[in-house]
Amino acid sequence: MRGILASSIGVTCAAALALPLAPPAAASVSSVSSAGTPAPVADVATRTVGTAGARTGARADVPGSTQSLPLRPLTRDRASGAVLGLTPRTVRTFSLLGVVWEDPSVDLHGRVQVRTRAASTGDWTDWQDVETHYTQHGADPDSSEAASGKARGATAPLWVGESDGVEVRVLPEPDAGEPEDVDPVGTGSDEGASGGEGAGEVSTLPAGMRLDLVDPGEAEPGESAGGAEPQAEPGESGGPEPQAEPGESAEGAEGAEGAEPAEGAEVPRTGVMTAAAKAASAANSALVPLGATQIPSLTAEETREELVALRGTGLTEQQQAKPYIGPRPSIVTRRGWGADESLREKSFVYTSKVKAAFVHHTASGNSYSCSQAPSLIRGFYRYHTKSLGWRDIGYNFLVDKCGRIYEGRAGGVAKPVKGAHTMGFNSKTTGIAVIGSYGSKKPSSKAVKAVARLTAWKLGLHGMNPKKKTSLTSGGGNLYAKGKKVKMKVISGHRDGFNTSCPGGKLHKKLGSVRSKAAGYQGR
Repeated sequence: MRGILASSIGVTCAAALALPLAPPAAASVSSVSSAGTPAPVADVATRTVGTAGARTGARADVPGSTQSLPLRPLTRDRASGAVLGLTPRTVRTFSLLGVVWEDPSVDLHGRVQVRTRAASTGDWTDWQDVETHYTQHGADPDSSEAASGKARGATAPLWVGESDGVEVRVLPEPDAGEPEDVDPVGTGSDEGASGGEGAGEVSTLPAGMRLDLVDPGEAEPGESAGGAEPQAEPGESGGPEPQAEPGESAEGAEGAEGAEPAEGAEVPRTGVMTAAAKAASAANSALVPLGATQIPSLTAEETREELVALRGTGLTEQQQAKPYIGPRPSIVTRRGWGADESLREKSFVYTSKVKAAFVHHTASGNSYSCSQAPSLIRGFYRYHTKSLGWRDIGYNFLVDKCGRIYEGRAGGVAKPVKGAHTMGFNSKTTGIAVIGSYGSKKPSSKAVKAVARLTAWKLGLHGMNPKKKTSLTSGGGNLYAKGKKVKMKVISGHRDGFNTSCPGGKLHKKLGSVRSKAAGYQGR
């Protein structure tokens, strides 16, 4: 079969599309219902390292789990043209999925399509495409995170809601390149998968192809769901300057309790916290008490006063002048969205400052409610750490379609935490992901406003003008060679630093508005 590994033109970061349902081969199912829908073959999935066993069909143990199923050659499914995948099967309950393979430097060329069975109704969805080019969201090539030996290649995660059945197929790449933002995606497979006709065809695909099914688990009892409408902002709000870090990629030990929280901050949730949870929470201790589930918004004046106070005494008159910083928006903390702090690396990694913000979309589909956003984030977090082998969730912040902002990678929202979001440009930047797929769907006005508010505050901490450009040095990627100095807009899209369609054409077109709004929030 020709063309399955032809080189892709560009890299997509696109939305999930619903495609017409093609019936699987008769040999791949045990029976067919009266409605003609194939009944999945029961199959017990294996769990990844670090998760406990469970009965097939039972809800996974809190705080979540990952099931892994190797992809196999499909020797009898020729109607669709698929060469690799999984026949319909029953699995333990999950809500998010992705295809993973061994080498993060290997790209997939083709399409991965999935359909799932809703746990509540037993109904099967139509086929959906999964975004295949996702590793460009990762760590810079020569960073310690990339060189850890743990990183793997993967598709984007796809949110499917609570499901207990799954079917997967891998199709050859189309003859022509996919148009920008059309949203089809590539594939995965099991190199050297044994046996049968078609084994030779999949042998050239990335090795170790598997399907990971993620149950994000439940938030701890009494924990804030974080999914309701954001609280009304009291005018304009702002935030404190991050403490000075020793330099690029300097690793800090897990923190202890810090400065007094801001007046009026949320009262922390009671209950026993692990050492890792205390450390993640303490990284925000200049803003809120230990254990807080939300960092409250501040007015513009409160934000500026706090910034000057945190800069300390002995400043020059120019340093004490009214800063250009946007009001601090409210932010749901990691504790607020229910992060299992045992999944991440213990230490925090910082960059020297934040000169730019890169905007992304998660390419996980748009079929979620705002009340489900914390579950999605827990799913992304588990997928990034357990499936992709990253040290933590890759994004510094996430924004849902209702405009609520969430803390991403641990280390403190006001500090220059180094993320894994724009390969080649993670140093001196912050990564903001809008939850959803925005290649063909417009982002909500609330999400766009939230990105503007967040960038006005975060960039303002470092004196950056959202309407200007800045100089960044590439750490290596498919657009700019390592060491090349690049003039980049202070608020850029992922595609500006890497050859990808992320954050989707519809969201990328909104970045001009984001820059103007952010500058306005800063008082420029």
